Amino acid sequence: MKDDLIEEFVAKSSLDALSVLISADDVKKVRESSVLVAESFQCSGNGFGPVASGENDAEEKLVNSFYNNLILLIQKTWVEKSDEDLKAQVLYQLQEFVKQISVKSYCQSYRLFLDIVGTTVYLMFGSQTKSKDFAEYALRIDPEFGIFWWYIKSLPGDAEWSEEKTRVAILLGMYFLANY
Repeated sequence: MKDDLIEEFVAKSSLDALSVLISADDVKKVRESSVLVAESFQCSGNGFGPVASGENDAEEKLVNSFYNNLILLIQKTWVEKSDEDLKAQVLYQLQEFVKQISVKSYCQSYRLFLDIVGTTVYLMFGSQTKSKDFAEYALRIDPEFGIFWWYIKSLPGDAEWSEEKTRVAILLGMYFLANY
């Protein structure tokens, strides 16, 4: 995706915040920047702040909403017969992921999270997701989803982050899907 295209949909403050989120080691900066990135998702509700800071049961509620919404999204998505096994596999992976998250194994579950998101998006949009223009396409047909996809594709495939930074990065992706 051309950098100037995302700038049409996302405020500079959110673009800068994503850079900080990815590069910073300071947990406070990571949390603050995650809230700004979350604002670009334009989700309703109390915002991402309570989740990022670990307030009360905000994370548990987010995980439950994410799980329920993703189950519905995957189950309701019509797929070719050849993708039925992939659909079953991602549903199983989702259950495993939620188990890992429930015991706070964020670093261990990071790659699985990215795989689940990638597979779910593939099931929704088909082979089009493999094209180099998919990010631009996603932005144009559904800007909020396109912004989410920009976030996911901006994350490194194999991050060597602290548990807390990984927690925030995963929960931020979950935040969009929990409200989609």
